[in-house]
Amino acid sequence: MRNLNDILNNVTVIQVLGNSSIGISELIFDSRKVSANSCFFTQKGTKVDAHEFIPQVIEAGAKAIVCEVLPSVLNDSICYVLVDDSSEAMGVMASNYYQNPSSKLKLIGVTGTNGKTTTVTLLHQLYTKLGFKAGLISTVVNKIGEEEIKSTHTTPDSISINSLIAKMVDAGCSHCYMEVSSHAVVQHRVTGLDFLGGVFTNITHEHLDYHKTFSEYIKAKRGFFNLLGSDSFALSNRDDKNGEVMLQETSAKKHFYALKIDADFKTKIIESNFAGLSLKLDNQEFWSPLIGHFNAYNLTAVYAVGVLLGDDKLELLTALSTLKTVAGRFQYINLFEVSGIVDYAHSPDALENVLKTIKDIRTGNEQVITVVGCGGDRDCTKRPMMAAIACKFSDRVILTSDNPRTEDPAAIIEEMKTGVDATSKRKVLAITDRREAIRTAASFAQRNDILLVAGKGHETYQEINGVRNHFDDVEVLTESITEINKSEA
Repeated sequence: MRNLNDILNNVTVIQVLGNSSIGISELIFDSRKVSANSCFFTQKGTKVDAHEFIPQVIEAGAKAIVCEVLPSVLNDSICYVLVDDSSEAMGVMASNYYQNPSSKLKLIGVTGTNGKTTTVTLLHQLYTKLGFKAGLISTVVNKIGEEEIKSTHTTPDSISINSLIAKMVDAGCSHCYMEVSSHAVVQHRVTGLDFLGGVFTNITHEHLDYHKTFSEYIKAKRGFFNLLGSDSFALSNRDDKNGEVMLQETSAKKHFYALKIDADFKTKIIESNFAGLSLKLDNQEFWSPLIGHFNAYNLTAVYAVGVLLGDDKLELLTALSTLKTVAGRFQYINLFEVSGIVDYAHSPDALENVLKTIKDIRTGNEQVITVVGCGGDRDCTKRPMMAAIACKFSDRVILTSDNPRTEDPAAIIEEMKTGVDATSKRKVLAITDRREAIRTAASFAQRNDILLVAGKGHETYQEINGVRNHFDDVEVLTESITEINKSEA
């Protein structure tokens, strides 16, 4: 139990009605999970306004209600806390409830359109190899040391984040690396957290179904760095045209990394192939098994964070060379002399990065075959762009389903087709069934060909009409290449 007055510390409160010197057993924003002595937050969602559930949460045992609008009839046994923004209040109160756990370890947040998952996962790998116990909060998985906890969101809600970080502190973690999505910033999921550092990877066309305009998307990302204090550091990709814009208003100490222009941390690619990268970083050469120029950026950011945290440069570079690829991020498999790549690329820029990496590595004597789709109930403006990019850099393209969710997958593919120009139509197939699409691509692949399956990466499901069915691109691709080549043997 925590005293409500203590939990309200640093919260901007308009009015408190009722006794605030009460014990609170837990913080809840889902009305279905309210129990005795809990504090309920009435968040206004896009579809539901939780203020409507105040009577039922009181009946379920809630003792405090944090709201933006007071109910017309007040209950004398309830403490009502009136605020401007319930989500913002929840972030601060969650941190207070769990006794500010983020201040008890080194918390680093990573934001950007692409590279968040890889960067935080590599940081977790790196610091584990350096002998630290570290936490991880990512799209793929959450970790307390090596203990894995299922991930449901890129950035969880503020109560879950603070609960998770508190468990990390209790388990002896000294560091935590977390992805920070644009949604999380706007929805105050990271409000109240004490970040020692923040990293910006890049920003491109994405999530406009939520943010509506690119300028609003940039504003959301920049909002994360505005949360950082003067004792924190802010590290940004200077090669991105918005890299300096991101840090314009931050109070944190500014640092930059780059491959192309001058920066505090500069990397040069010496060699790049399917075996990995030879890099010169901080005037030291080293080899990494990670593939592609985008991983050169990720590795540079990871190294820079290590230096800014005060760790030994040579130890960092030595450990950096042993880091392994992240599941579903340019995940490379070689079977029967066919190069298979599975990548989470689900935005135009991410897909172009992957295909440009393949272009840089290929000899030109092989086919590049790309299987790609677009998710349903998401930004539809990128669909033609995804198809156009696939056609530009591939010899054959198969348009298929991603996670159609509640949309008709065939209709999504038709929207993608509008991005296919007349000269590219001959090399494009549309196969709605994703398994069949991957199998067809595998049947096209000859010796030394490169087969990219893009869009779902690490995901082990396909969501159709609200149902998640088991589907693993790596698994399906491996099975398809193996079956086809064994049958032809």
